[in-house]
Amino acid sequence: MGIHPTAIVSSETMIAEDVEIGPYSIIGPDVEIGEGTVIGPHAVIEGPTRIGSGCRIFQFASIGAPPQDLKFTGERCEVIIGNNNTIREFVTIHRATSADIAMTCMGDNNLLMAYCHVAHNCKLGNNIVMANAANLAGHVHVEDYAIIGGMSGVHQFTRIGCHAMISGASAVTQDVPPYVTVAGNHARPYGLNLIGLKRRGFSDETVGYLKKAYRIIFRSSLLLSKAAEKIREEITGSPEVDHFVAFIEQSTRGVCR
Repeated sequence: MGIHPTAIVSSETMIAEDVEIGPYSIIGPDVEIGEGTVIGPHAVIEGPTRIGSGCRIFQFASIGAPPQDLKFTGERCEVIIGNNNTIREFVTIHRATSADIAMTCMGDNNLLMAYCHVAHNCKLGNNIVMANAANLAGHVHVEDYAIIGGMSGVHQFTRIGCHAMISGASAVTQDVPPYVTVAGNHARPYGLNLIGLKRRGFSDETVGYLKKAYRIIFRSSLLLSKAAEKIREEITGSPEVDHFVAFIEQSTRGVCR
């Protein structure tokens, strides 16, 4: 374990033997760090926080600080970070309140670029990219392979669907359906994330089904409930379309239209 002599590490931590901790970093009590994780200089990690293996946390990152929520009363809530995540300079990830899922968590293989913020009670999946200065307010849920452009802001309780793409400097106040590209203030849809779908290996048949479902939802004059019925009648046997429709039907904030 390579801990720089200027780092301050609590005796109440659980750190794998090969973890590296850079100069002047502070690791508080009730923190767990998995194998092969590297923490750069001047990072601050407060507990309770669990960090998996193979992560790279760069200088000046702050993880596990109390939530910016006036309802927080000091209750025990964790930050849970999976494996092989890259957390760049000045990223902030806050602990949760007891509301909702009562934790702030992310899965594996995510990239959070410099100055990103993940607020309390956020839930991130796997293989997500947040570009520089993207900000998630509290209780935001982001599904796998979503891309959030630089300097974008996502409103509290909003959901971002899998393989969706949010263009830079967007203001997202409603749910972004899976596979869709949105942009603007306030964000509105501009078609499917076709380049992302191609890179992820989606078949032409699946993309064709999603195009048809997109047109029914966003280009017809049907109410959302009627549009969903029409999609289910006309497109069968596509898990991607089924998820697209279910995501929209489950929305409580409404979707970007």
